[in-house]
Amino acid sequence: MEAGSKRRLTAGAAALAIAGWTLRDVPAEFGGKASGERLARMLRSPRFHDGTFHNSVPSSVAVPSGPPPQVVREMIGNRDRRHPAGPVPLVAHPATPESADGVSAVWYGHASTLVEIEGRRVLFDPVWSKRVSPSQLVGPKRLHPNPVPLTALPALDAVVVSHDHYDHLDRATILELTAAQTAPFIVPLGIGAHLERWKVPAERIIELDWEEEAEVAGLRFTATAARHFSGRTFRRNDTLWGSWVVAGAERKVFYAGDSGYFDGYARIGGEHGPFDLTLMPIGAYNRNWPDIHMTPEEAVAAHLDLGGGLLLPVHWATFSLAPHPWTEPVERLRLEAKATGVRLTLPRPGDRVDVGKTPEEAAWWVL
Repeated sequence: MEAGSKRRLTAGAAALAIAGWTLRDVPAEFGGKASGERLARMLRSPRFHDGTFHNSVPSSVAVPSGPPPQVVREMIGNRDRRHPAGPVPLVAHPATPESADGVSAVWYGHASTLVEIEGRRVLFDPVWSKRVSPSQLVGPKRLHPNPVPLTALPALDAVVVSHDHYDHLDRATILELTAAQTAPFIVPLGIGAHLERWKVPAERIIELDWEEEAEVAGLRFTATAARHFSGRTFRRNDTLWGSWVVAGAERKVFYAGDSGYFDGYARIGGEHGPFDLTLMPIGAYNRNWPDIHMTPEEAVAAHLDLGGGLLLPVHWATFSLAPHPWTEPVERLRLEAKATGVRLTLPRPGDRVDVGKTPEEAAWWVL
């Protein structure tokens, strides 16, 4: 057979394989649609009306269906500055041990964080895939590897999800955690339909509306408000989004998920705080979507509203989702924390921080 014919056959086979993968897996990535009692619970929610969920504080602009043209131009023109200048330093074996009865945390990158509270382990928004997209062929790609494989995680007591966007709810990761762990998945209303389609056993799915609670492994999980949106297709807000309070007998942790700044943080702090640790998003902000992602300065303000002790920033460094430079969120955060007296920890991805110890100050992101 001629070389040209072989190349055409190889290319054709590759194209067929890609088409087969797309037809089989991409629809599954979109998740499921609520029905039965799950749908009935959604319809009863004060957050749900006119066919979708709504924020407690309306956004000033409609949620964009895609980046505005000027943002696309900024992302193309600013490509080099939106990526790390060299390999990101990762930690596979933290020197700091897990806190036995206090609070410690391991940030793996973006929003994926393991919180260890009073001897229990809670994994927030785990995403181990290379891309945050319905297809691993296109979409935002990791800027650094995950520090450890999922198989290296210890036994978990709970997996908590804030909302169903691809950079927070990753099907491949959920499938692996379902097989390798026994912990339940604690999620906002409607997301159980995605998990159900992905063969997560019903007894491992706990769905909550805002201000509903569940007790798991001696910890109390409370779904609280956030100012954001949801959707894995072009349809928006057919599942709920939220933040989370995790309370032990003596210790409390708050995870903001994705959110714009709003007065709900003060209410959450007043009702559920103060908190030993807050996990606050600081990246992917832009003037075109000010109501759904916080700036670093707003993350500090929200932390103060909540009555936070130590602030651990998340939602930066791993995926480029906005035109700002890679180091800008953390540099702005450091300045604001210093100006306001906020206690801050900035660990390398994969390293462990103990809330009761003095955080390391090394500027590891200056590569």
